[in-house]
Amino acid sequence: MSKVIADLHIHSRYARACSKDLSIKTLSHYSKIKGVDLLGTGDFQHPEWIKELKKELTEIENTGIFQSKYGMKFMLTTEISFVYTQGEKGRRIHLVTLAPNLEVADQITEALGKRGRLDYDGRPIFGMSCIEYVEMMMSISKDIEIIPGHAWTPWFGIFGSKSGFDSLKECFQEKTKFIHAIETGISSDPAMNWRLSQLDNISIVSFSDSHSYWPWRMSREATIFDLKELSYKNIINSIRNQEIAETFEFFPEEGKYHYDGHRNCGIVVSPAECRKIKEICPKCKKPLTIGVAHRVEELADRPEGFKPQNAKPFRNVIPLSELISAAIGSPVASKKTFEIYYKMIKEFGNEFNILFDIGEDKLKKIVDEKITSLIVQNRMQKVKFSPGYDGVYGHPIFDGIEIKPPKIKEEKVKKTPQKSLDEY
Repeated sequence: MSKVIADLHIHSRYARACSKDLSIKTLSHYSKIKGVDLLGTGDFQHPEWIKELKKELTEIENTGIFQSKYGMKFMLTTEISFVYTQGEKGRRIHLVTLAPNLEVADQITEALGKRGRLDYDGRPIFGMSCIEYVEMMMSISKDIEIIPGHAWTPWFGIFGSKSGFDSLKECFQEKTKFIHAIETGISSDPAMNWRLSQLDNISIVSFSDSHSYWPWRMSREATIFDLKELSYKNIINSIRNQEIAETFEFFPEEGKYHYDGHRNCGIVVSPAECRKIKEICPKCKKPLTIGVAHRVEELADRPEGFKPQNAKPFRNVIPLSELISAAIGSPVASKKTFEIYYKMIKEFGNEFNILFDIGEDKLKKIVDEKITSLIVQNRMQKVKFSPGYDGVYGHPIFDGIEIKPPKIKEEKVKKTPQKSLDEY
């Protein structure tokens, strides 16, 4: 068996609010630095991006796995947005879609092109229901896999408070049999999802939904597969048969929608506090944005801490560049932070190796004790947080000091120091 670390939900530079420097080269280089073995292409239905994919990627022996000349392996993936009305309520749902080969990807693109434009955004919006979409995809190929993305996000998650559903069955109805997994999203982790018995026969997967190739975004969440051979078929069978090996998870408290609140008013409250104030903002008197933790409490039919017999292991993790930034007091995208980051990558190979495997003694030979301490705290899951809410990232608290999240617009961030990049 071979371990494969996969991040199958990303975007291209053709998607809105994404880095304009995203390319097969940058994705390949940074995913290797991160420690990823398999990356989703994202946005395969976009007419310009698919041209690049067909030019830059070569399929490996009809496996549905493609390789770039930079050494990274890819699988054809995309995310589609659906805005429609069902049950007299407006719905906004994002579905991640995996395609087995270029022929099927082209058929998906052709079918979607008959229902709307594909050239304006890497994540296009359609007015059809999730039921219609699944029916359309299954008519093309039963090998297509459809996964509700960031399942709990208030605005675009299948269980989201603003426009979601209370169950997979409510959303997909008779097509629910074709849904085999949900993506946790950065504001929830598997333990939160285990509290819903309706998900007992559903695989829990995690991917980054990255809008850039920066180390603190790319593969901040990933899914690990144990495979005899890397192929699209084996990946899909692992998902459909609940044979996921493990997931790497963002700490849900650091996610942008973990707690309830109002960004404009600076109000953040726990689910219990939110219920006490009847979900109304004490400042502006408007309804609060109900976050993931609250929504899980609403739908859970099991107590906190419940663990199913078939539960797969997971590890919460803060990206290495954020830990370095917190330790040295320099911005996450600063030259100083990246110099230390690249120094560690050069010594230890990749970020996941550093975060999970390298011993303290070896770390201390390369970086100072404070950076080492934060890596170990992260590894031991001993991190406290000021929770995220209403689109605001949460932030860790180290030694009683709150480490504020980076204020970065992915599409406007300056180029990373590239001096060491070509070594990988």
